[in-house]
Amino acid sequence: MSVGTGLSGLSAVAAAREIREGRLSCVDYTRALLAVVDAREDRVQAWEWLDREQALAVARALDEAIARGDAAGPLLGVPVGIKDIIDVRGMPTGDGTPLHAGRIATDDAALVARLRRAGAWPLGKTVTTELATYAAGKTRNPHDVAHTPGGSSSGSAAAVACGMVPLAIGTQTNGSVIRPASFCGVVGYKPSFGRIARGGVLRQSPSLDQIGVFARDVDDAAALAEVLFGFDPSDPSTAGAPVPALAAIAAAEPPVAPRLGWARTPWWDRVEPDAQRAFARWVESMGDVVESIQLPDETREAIGWQRTIMEADIAASYEREYETGRTRLSESLQRQIERGRDVRAVDYRKALERRERVAAALDHLFGRFDAIACPATLGTAPRASEGTGDPLMCTLWTYLGVPAISVPLLTGDGGLPLGVQLVARHGDDARLLRTARWSMRATMRA
Repeated sequence: MSVGTGLSGLSAVAAAREIREGRLSCVDYTRALLAVVDAREDRVQAWEWLDREQALAVARALDEAIARGDAAGPLLGVPVGIKDIIDVRGMPTGDGTPLHAGRIATDDAALVARLRRAGAWPLGKTVTTELATYAAGKTRNPHDVAHTPGGSSSGSAAAVACGMVPLAIGTQTNGSVIRPASFCGVVGYKPSFGRIARGGVLRQSPSLDQIGVFARDVDDAAALAEVLFGFDPSDPSTAGAPVPALAAIAAAEPPVAPRLGWARTPWWDRVEPDAQRAFARWVESMGDVVESIQLPDETREAIGWQRTIMEADIAASYEREYETGRTRLSESLQRQIERGRDVRAVDYRKALERRERVAAALDHLFGRFDAIACPATLGTAPRASEGTGDPLMCTLWTYLGVPAISVPLLTGDGGLPLGVQLVARHGDDARLLRTARWSMRATMRA
Protein backbone atom coordinates (compact mmCIF):
# COMPACT_ATOMS: atom_id res chain seq x y z
CA MET A 1 0.00 0.00 0.00
CA SER A 2 1.40 3.38 -1.02
CA VAL A 3 1.21 6.20 1.55
CA GLY A 4 1.52 8.84 -1.11
CA THR A 5 4.25 10.45 -3.13
CA GLY A 6 5.38 14.02 -3.51
CA LEU A 7 4.21 16.42 -0.82
CA SER A 8 1.85 13.97 0.89
CA GLY A 9 4.73 11.53 1.30
CA LEU A 10 6.92 13.98 3.22
CA SER A 11 7.70 13.13 6.81
CA ALA A 12 6.42 15.61 9.38
CA VAL A 13 9.97 16.71 10.23
CA ALA A 14 10.79 17.26 6.55
CA ALA A 15 7.52 19.11 5.87
CA ALA A 16 8.09 21.44 8.83
CA ARG A 17 11.63 22.16 7.62
CA GLU A 18 10.40 22.97 4.10
CA ILE A 19 7.70 25.27 5.48
CA ARG A 20 10.09 26.96 7.91
CA GLU A 21 12.66 27.61 5.16
CA GLY A 22 10.07 29.01 2.75
CA ARG A 23 10.14 26.25 0.12
CA LEU A 24 6.65 24.93 0.91
CA SER A 25 3.43 26.70 1.82
CA CYS A 26 1.01 25.35 4.40
CA VAL A 27 -1.77 25.63 1.84
CA ASP A 28 0.02 23.52 -0.76
CA TYR A 29 0.94 20.90 1.84
CA THR A 30 -2.61 20.77 3.19
CA ARG A 31 -4.06 20.46 -0.31
CA ALA A 32 -1.77 17.51 -1.00
CA LEU A 33 -2.93 15.74 2.14
CA LEU A 34 -6.59 16.50 1.43
CA ALA A 35 -6.15 14.96 -2.01
CA VAL A 36 -5.20 11.69 -0.30
CA VAL A 37 -8.23 12.01 1.96
CA ASP A 38 -10.42 12.51 -1.12
CA ALA A 39 -8.94 9.43 -2.76
CA ARG A 40 -9.05 7.04 0.22
CA GLU A 41 -11.66 8.15 2.73
CA ASP A 42 -14.67 6.51 1.09
CA ARG A 43 -13.14 3.08 1.69
CA VAL A 44 -11.06 3.62 4.83
CA GLN A 45 -13.34 6.05 6.75
CA ALA A 46 -10.68 7.28 9.15
CA TRP A 47 -12.28 10.65 9.93
CA GLU A 48 -15.15 11.40 12.28
CA TRP A 49 -15.01 15.12 11.47
CA LEU A 50 -12.97 16.99 8.88
CA ASP A 51 -13.97 20.31 7.30
CA ARG A 52 -11.97 20.84 4.12
CA GLU A 53 -12.65 24.57 3.83
CA GLN A 54 -11.85 25.21 7.46
CA ALA A 55 -8.60 23.28 7.11
CA LEU A 56 -7.53 25.36 4.14
CA ALA A 57 -8.49 28.55 6.00
CA VAL A 58 -6.24 27.54 8.90
CA ALA A 59 -3.42 26.77 6.45
CA ARG A 60 -3.81 30.19 4.78
CA ALA A 61 -3.76 31.94 8.16
CA LEU A 62 -0.58 30.07 9.07
CA ASP A 63 1.10 31.11 5.82
CA GLU A 64 0.23 34.71 6.59
CA ALA A 65 1.54 34.42 10.15
CA ILE A 66 4.78 32.88 8.88
CA ALA A 67 5.21 35.71 6.39
CA ARG A 68 4.84 38.22 9.25
CA GLY A 69 7.30 36.30 11.40
CA ASP A 70 4.56 35.45 13.91
CA ALA A 71 4.69 31.65 13.69
CA ALA A 72 7.42 29.19 14.56
CA GLY A 73 8.01 25.83 16.16
CA PRO A 74 9.56 22.42 15.50
CA LEU A 75 6.38 21.17 13.75
CA LEU A 76 5.53 24.41 11.96
CA GLY A 77 2.58 24.02 9.60
CA VAL A 78 2.12 20.27 10.15
CA PRO A 79 -1.52 19.04 10.34
CA VAL A 80 -2.25 16.33 12.92
CA GLY A 81 -5.16 13.92 13.31
CA ILE A 82 -6.78 14.01 16.75
CA LYS A 83 -8.65 11.03 18.22
CA ASP A 84 -12.29 11.91 18.81
CA ILE A 85 -12.09 11.63 22.59
CA ILE A 86 -9.73 14.64 22.75
CA ASP A 87 -11.15 18.16 22.84
CA VAL A 88 -10.27 20.62 20.09
CA ARG A 89 -11.75 24.08 20.44
CA GLY A 90 -14.63 24.55 17.99
CA MET A 91 -14.69 20.92 16.85
CA PRO A 92 -17.16 18.23 17.92
CA THR A 93 -16.07 15.57 20.40
CA GLY A 94 -18.39 12.59 20.05
CA ASP A 95 -16.38 9.89 21.89
CA GLY A 96 -17.71 7.24 19.53
CA THR A 97 -21.16 7.14 21.12
CA PRO A 98 -24.53 8.65 20.20
CA LEU A 99 -24.87 9.65 23.85
CA HIS A 100 -22.26 12.39 23.34
CA ALA A 101 -23.13 13.38 19.78
CA GLY A 102 -23.33 17.10 19.07
CA ARG A 103 -21.03 18.35 21.83
CA ILE A 104 -18.69 21.08 20.58
CA ALA A 105 -15.53 21.60 22.61
CA THR A 106 -15.08 25.12 23.95
CA ASP A 107 -11.42 24.68 24.89
CA ASP A 108 -8.41 22.78 23.63
CA ALA A 109 -7.19 19.76 25.55
CA ALA A 110 -3.83 20.39 27.21
CA LEU A 111 -2.00 18.36 24.57
CA VAL A 112 -3.70 20.24 21.72
CA ALA A 113 -2.56 23.54 23.23
CA ARG A 114 1.01 22.18 23.26
CA LEU A 115 0.60 21.06 19.68
CA ARG A 116 -0.37 24.56 18.58
CA ARG A 117 2.57 26.10 20.46
CA ALA A 118 4.87 23.82 18.45
CA GLY A 119 3.45 25.23 15.20
CA ALA A 120 1.31 22.19 14.35
CA TRP A 121 -2.48 22.21 14.13
CA PRO A 122 -5.45 19.80 14.29
CA LEU A 123 -6.64 18.80 10.82
CA GLY A 124 -9.73 17.04 12.18
CA LYS A 125 -11.07 14.34 14.47
CA THR A 126 -10.27 10.67 13.81
CA VAL A 127 -12.64 7.80 14.51
CA THR A 128 -12.60 6.10 17.91
CA THR A 129 -14.39 2.99 19.04
CA GLU A 130 -17.32 3.39 21.44
CA LEU A 131 -16.09 5.40 24.44
CA ALA A 132 -12.58 4.13 23.58
CA THR A 133 -13.49 0.52 24.41
CA TYR A 134 -14.11 -2.48 22.14
CA ALA A 135 -17.19 -1.84 19.96
CA ALA A 136 -15.81 -0.93 16.54
CA GLY A 137 -16.39 2.29 14.65
CA LYS A 138 -16.61 2.65 10.88
CA THR A 139 -12.87 2.67 10.07
CA ARG A 140 -11.33 -0.13 8.00
CA ASN A 141 -7.74 -1.28 7.58
CA PRO A 142 -6.04 0.61 4.72
CA HIS A 143 -4.13 -2.52 3.67
CA ASP A 144 -7.34 -4.53 3.22
CA VAL A 145 -10.69 -2.98 4.04
CA ALA A 146 -12.14 -6.38 4.93
CA HIS A 147 -9.96 -6.24 8.06
CA THR A 148 -10.01 -4.14 11.22
CA PRO A 149 -7.55 -1.30 11.81
CA GLY A 150 -7.62 -2.19 15.51
CA GLY A 151 -8.98 -0.07 18.32
CA SER A 152 -9.63 2.11 20.00
CA SER A 153 -7.45 4.64 18.13
CA SER A 154 -8.72 3.24 14.84
CA GLY A 155 -8.91 6.36 12.70
CA SER A 156 -5.60 7.79 13.92
CA ALA A 157 -3.62 4.72 12.89
CA ALA A 158 -5.45 4.32 9.58
CA ALA A 159 -5.11 8.00 8.60
CA VAL A 160 -1.34 7.89 9.08
CA ALA A 161 -1.05 4.55 7.28
CA CYS A 162 -2.89 6.02 4.26
CA GLY A 163 -0.80 9.16 4.06
CA MET A 164 -3.82 11.35 4.84
CA VAL A 165 -1.84 12.98 7.62
CA PRO A 166 1.78 12.52 8.74
CA LEU A 167 0.99 12.43 12.46
CA ALA A 168 -1.92 11.51 14.68
CA ILE A 169 -2.68 11.24 18.36
CA GLY A 170 -4.41 8.39 20.17
CA THR A 171 -4.85 7.01 23.66
CA GLN A 172 -4.20 3.66 25.33
CA THR A 173 -5.83 2.15 28.41
CA ASN A 174 -5.08 -1.42 27.36
CA GLY A 175 -3.78 -1.77 23.79
CA SER A 176 -5.29 1.12 21.87
CA VAL A 177 -2.10 2.61 20.38
CA ILE A 178 0.19 -0.39 19.99
CA ARG A 179 -2.45 -2.72 18.51
CA PRO A 180 -3.75 -0.45 15.71
CA ALA A 181 -0.18 0.60 14.90
CA SER A 182 0.74 -3.05 14.37
CA PHE A 183 -2.38 -3.81 12.33
CA CYS A 184 -1.97 -0.71 10.12
CA GLY A 185 1.81 -0.95 9.67
CA VAL A 186 2.84 2.34 11.26
CA VAL A 187 4.91 3.40 14.26
CA GLY A 188 2.82 3.65 17.42
CA TYR A 189 4.50 5.01 20.54
CA LYS A 190 3.00 5.06 24.03
CA PRO A 191 5.25 7.03 26.39
CA SER A 192 5.78 6.36 30.07
CA PHE A 193 2.72 7.04 32.21
CA GLY A 194 2.57 10.66 33.33
CA ARG A 195 4.54 12.17 30.47
CA ILE A 196 1.66 13.69 28.41
CA ALA A 197 -1.15 15.55 30.17
CA ARG A 198 -4.69 14.18 29.84
CA GLY A 199 -6.67 17.34 30.62
CA GLY A 200 -9.49 17.64 28.09
CA VAL A 201 -9.39 13.93 27.21
CA LEU A 202 -12.23 11.48 27.92
CA ARG A 203 -11.49 9.82 31.26
CA GLN A 204 -11.78 6.05 31.30
CA SER A 205 -9.25 4.89 33.92
CA PRO A 206 -7.14 7.55 35.68
CA SER A 207 -4.39 5.10 36.62
CA LEU A 208 -4.20 3.47 33.18
CA ASP A 209 -5.15 6.11 30.56
CA GLN A 210 -2.12 7.15 28.53
CA ILE A 211 -1.64 9.34 25.44
CA GLY A 212 0.19 7.93 22.43
CA VAL A 213 1.27 9.03 18.95
CA PHE A 214 1.27 7.58 15.43
CA ALA A 215 3.76 8.30 12.68
CA ARG A 216 5.35 6.60 9.69
CA ASP A 217 8.84 6.65 11.23
CA VAL A 218 10.44 6.92 14.64
CA ASP A 219 11.89 10.39 14.02
CA ASP A 220 8.41 11.82 13.49
CA ALA A 221 7.00 9.99 16.50
CA ALA A 222 9.79 11.36 18.69
CA ALA A 223 9.32 14.91 17.39
CA LEU A 224 5.58 14.84 18.11
CA ALA A 225 5.94 13.25 21.53
CA GLU A 226 8.61 15.73 22.60
CA VAL A 227 6.34 18.74 22.04
CA LEU A 228 3.54 17.01 23.99
CA PHE A 229 5.66 16.03 27.02
CA GLY A 230 5.59 18.15 30.15
CA PHE A 231 3.68 19.20 33.24
CA ASP A 232 0.20 20.61 33.02
CA PRO A 233 -1.96 21.47 36.06
CA SER A 234 -4.90 19.66 34.46
CA ASP A 235 -3.13 16.35 35.12
CA PRO A 236 -1.23 15.90 38.42
CA SER A 237 0.39 12.70 37.10
CA THR A 238 2.66 14.90 34.93
CA ALA A 239 4.25 16.63 37.93
CA GLY A 240 8.02 16.45 38.35
CA ALA A 241 8.86 14.80 35.03
CA PRO A 242 11.52 16.62 32.98
CA VAL A 243 11.18 16.76 29.19
CA PRO A 244 13.99 14.79 27.53
CA ALA A 245 15.42 15.66 24.11
CA LEU A 246 13.49 12.83 22.50
CA ALA A 247 14.00 13.84 18.87
CA ALA A 248 17.74 14.43 19.13
CA ILE A 249 18.42 11.27 21.13
CA ALA A 250 16.22 9.14 18.89
CA ALA A 251 18.08 10.37 15.80
CA ALA A 252 21.54 9.71 17.26
CA GLU A 253 23.49 6.54 16.62
CA PRO A 254 23.72 4.34 19.74
CA PRO A 255 27.21 4.39 21.27
CA VAL A 256 27.23 0.59 21.05
CA ALA A 257 24.88 -1.83 19.32
CA PRO A 258 21.74 -2.18 21.45
CA ARG A 259 20.89 -5.44 23.16
CA LEU A 260 17.33 -6.74 22.90
CA GLY A 261 15.75 -9.36 25.12
CA TRP A 262 13.25 -11.35 23.07
CA ALA A 263 10.29 -12.45 25.22
CA ARG A 264 7.76 -14.76 23.64
CA THR A 265 5.67 -13.92 26.76
CA PRO A 266 3.48 -16.34 28.75
CA TRP A 267 0.81 -16.03 26.04
CA TRP A 268 2.88 -17.32 23.11
CA ASP A 269 0.54 -20.25 22.54
CA ARG A 270 -2.17 -17.74 21.54
CA VAL A 271 -0.03 -16.13 18.83
CA GLU A 272 -1.12 -17.06 15.30
CA PRO A 273 1.16 -19.63 13.59
CA ASP A 274 2.17 -17.32 10.72
CA ALA A 275 3.04 -14.60 13.25
CA GLN A 276 5.11 -17.09 15.26
CA ARG A 277 7.06 -17.93 12.13
CA ALA A 278 7.57 -14.26 11.23
CA PHE A 279 8.85 -13.42 14.71
CA ALA A 280 11.17 -16.45 14.70
CA ARG A 281 12.67 -15.37 11.37
CA TRP A 282 13.17 -11.84 12.69
CA VAL A 283 14.93 -13.03 15.85
CA GLU A 284 17.23 -15.27 13.79
CA SER A 285 18.01 -12.46 11.33
CA MET A 286 19.10 -10.12 14.13
CA GLY A 287 21.82 -12.52 15.28
CA ASP A 288 23.62 -11.91 18.57
CA VAL A 289 21.85 -8.59 19.12
CA VAL A 290 18.78 -10.51 20.34
CA GLU A 291 18.79 -12.91 23.29
CA SER A 292 15.77 -15.04 24.16
CA ILE A 293 14.51 -14.46 27.71
CA GLN A 294 11.70 -15.55 29.98
CA LEU A 295 9.46 -13.02 31.68
CA PRO A 296 9.16 -13.56 35.44
CA ASP A 297 6.22 -15.51 36.84
CA GLU A 298 4.80 -12.34 38.39
CA THR A 299 3.81 -11.09 34.94
CA ARG A 300 1.24 -13.86 34.41
CA GLU A 301 -1.28 -12.46 36.87
CA ALA A 302 -0.90 -8.87 35.72
CA ILE A 303 -3.54 -9.40 33.02
CA GLY A 304 -6.22 -10.00 35.64
CA TRP A 305 -5.08 -7.10 37.80
CA GLN A 306 -5.17 -4.70 34.86
CA ARG A 307 -8.69 -5.85 34.03
CA THR A 308 -9.81 -5.33 37.63
CA ILE A 309 -8.60 -1.73 37.59
CA MET A 310 -9.85 -0.93 34.11
CA GLU A 311 -13.34 -2.33 34.50
CA ALA A 312 -13.88 -0.81 37.95
CA ASP A 313 -12.79 2.56 36.58
CA ILE A 314 -14.95 2.20 33.48
CA ALA A 315 -17.95 1.53 35.71
CA ALA A 316 -17.24 4.71 37.65
CA SER A 317 -16.34 6.88 34.65
CA TYR A 318 -19.35 5.83 32.57
CA GLU A 319 -21.90 5.59 35.37
CA ARG A 320 -24.04 8.38 33.94
CA GLU A 321 -24.04 6.85 30.47
CA TYR A 322 -25.03 3.47 31.93
CA GLU A 323 -27.78 4.86 34.15
CA THR A 324 -29.36 7.16 31.56
CA GLY A 325 -28.58 5.52 28.21
CA ARG A 326 -27.85 1.86 28.84
CA THR A 327 -29.74 0.67 25.77
CA ARG A 328 -27.61 2.92 23.54
CA LEU A 329 -24.43 1.18 24.72
CA SER A 330 -23.03 -1.96 23.11
CA GLU A 331 -23.49 -5.27 24.89
CA SER A 332 -19.75 -5.57 25.38
CA LEU A 333 -19.53 -2.20 27.16
CA GLN A 334 -22.60 -2.98 29.26
CA ARG A 335 -20.91 -6.19 30.42
CA GLN A 336 -17.69 -4.38 31.22
CA ILE A 337 -19.53 -1.83 33.32
CA GLU A 338 -21.52 -4.50 35.12
CA ARG A 339 -18.40 -6.48 35.95
CA GLY A 340 -16.73 -3.27 37.11
CA ARG A 341 -19.62 -2.47 39.43
CA ASP A 342 -19.02 -5.81 41.17
CA VAL A 343 -15.32 -5.26 41.87
CA ARG A 344 -14.56 -5.19 45.60
CA ALA A 345 -12.56 -2.28 46.98
CA VAL A 346 -9.99 -4.66 48.47
CA ASP A 347 -9.38 -6.28 45.07
CA TYR A 348 -9.09 -2.91 43.35
CA ARG A 349 -6.53 -1.71 45.88
CA LYS A 350 -4.60 -4.96 45.64
CA ALA A 351 -4.48 -4.70 41.84
CA LEU A 352 -3.02 -1.20 42.09
CA GLU A 353 -0.43 -2.20 44.69
CA ARG A 354 0.76 -5.29 42.81
CA ARG A 355 2.26 -3.11 40.09
CA GLU A 356 5.31 -2.40 42.24
CA ARG A 357 5.93 -6.12 42.68
CA VAL A 358 5.72 -6.83 38.95
CA ALA A 359 7.90 -3.84 38.08
CA ALA A 360 10.54 -4.98 40.57
CA ALA A 361 10.54 -8.48 39.08
CA LEU A 362 11.30 -7.02 35.64
CA ASP A 363 13.95 -4.58 36.77
CA HIS A 364 16.90 -6.93 36.22
CA LEU A 365 15.83 -7.46 32.59
CA PHE A 366 15.52 -3.74 31.93
CA GLY A 367 19.00 -3.41 33.43
CA ARG A 368 20.49 -6.00 31.05
CA PHE A 369 18.84 -4.89 27.82
CA ASP A 370 18.17 -1.65 25.99
CA ALA A 371 14.64 -2.93 25.41
CA ILE A 372 12.52 -6.02 25.79
CA ALA A 373 11.13 -7.12 22.43
CA CYS A 374 7.89 -9.07 22.10
CA PRO A 375 4.89 -9.33 19.77
CA ALA A 376 2.76 -6.21 19.51
CA THR A 377 -0.31 -8.32 18.72
CA LEU A 378 -1.33 -11.96 18.52
CA GLY A 379 -1.16 -11.76 14.74
CA THR A 380 -2.16 -9.61 11.80
CA ALA A 381 -5.44 -7.72 11.75
CA PRO A 382 -8.48 -10.01 11.97
CA ARG A 383 -11.44 -9.51 9.70
CA ALA A 384 -13.59 -6.54 10.62
CA SER A 385 -16.51 -8.85 11.44
CA GLU A 386 -14.41 -10.41 14.23
CA GLY A 387 -13.87 -7.18 16.20
CA THR A 388 -10.86 -4.94 16.77
CA GLY A 389 -8.43 -7.64 17.90
CA ASP A 390 -7.16 -8.86 21.25
CA PRO A 391 -4.97 -6.36 23.19
CA LEU A 392 -3.36 -9.12 25.30
CA MET A 393 0.22 -8.42 24.20
CA CYS A 394 -0.08 -4.79 25.36
CA THR A 395 -1.86 -5.30 28.69
CA LEU A 396 1.14 -5.98 30.91
CA TRP A 397 3.05 -2.92 29.72
CA THR A 398 0.05 -0.61 30.00
CA TYR A 399 -0.60 -1.89 33.52
CA LEU A 400 2.98 -0.99 34.47
CA GLY A 401 2.91 2.38 32.67
CA VAL A 402 6.24 1.70 30.94
CA PRO A 403 7.06 3.13 27.50
CA ALA A 404 6.24 0.91 24.54
CA ILE A 405 6.53 1.25 20.78
CA SER A 406 5.30 -0.89 17.88
CA VAL A 407 7.64 -0.81 14.89
CA PRO A 408 6.36 -2.09 11.51
CA LEU A 409 9.04 -4.67 10.76
CA LEU A 410 7.17 -7.78 9.60
CA THR A 411 4.26 -9.15 7.58
CA GLY A 412 2.08 -12.19 8.02
CA ASP A 413 1.46 -14.86 5.40
CA GLY A 414 -1.40 -12.84 3.90
CA GLY A 415 0.77 -9.75 3.45
CA LEU A 416 -0.79 -7.73 6.27
CA PRO A 417 1.55 -5.80 8.60
CA LEU A 418 2.84 -7.16 11.89
CA GLY A 419 4.56 -5.03 14.50
CA VAL A 420 7.40 -5.85 16.86
CA GLN A 421 6.83 -4.25 20.25
CA LEU A 422 9.77 -2.80 22.20
CA VAL A 423 9.38 -1.81 25.85
CA ALA A 424 11.71 -0.23 28.39
CA ARG A 425 11.92 0.82 32.01
CA HIS A 426 9.63 3.65 33.10
CA GLY A 427 11.20 6.99 32.16
CA ASP A 428 13.64 5.50 29.65
CA ASP A 429 11.69 6.87 26.68
CA ALA A 430 14.52 8.51 24.78
CA ARG A 431 16.69 5.40 24.72
CA LEU A 432 13.68 3.30 23.73
CA LEU A 433 13.04 5.54 20.73
CA ARG A 434 16.71 5.42 19.74
CA THR A 435 16.66 1.61 20.01
CA ALA A 436 13.47 1.43 17.94
CA ARG A 437 14.97 3.57 15.18
CA TRP A 438 18.13 1.45 15.20
CA SER A 439 16.05 -1.74 15.08
CA MET A 440 14.16 -0.59 12.01
CA ARG A 441 17.41 0.09 10.18
CA ALA A 442 19.03 -3.13 11.37
CA THR A 443 16.04 -5.15 10.19
CA MET A 444 16.21 -3.57 6.74
CA ARG A 445 19.90 -4.48 6.53
CA ALA A 446 19.40 -8.06 7.76
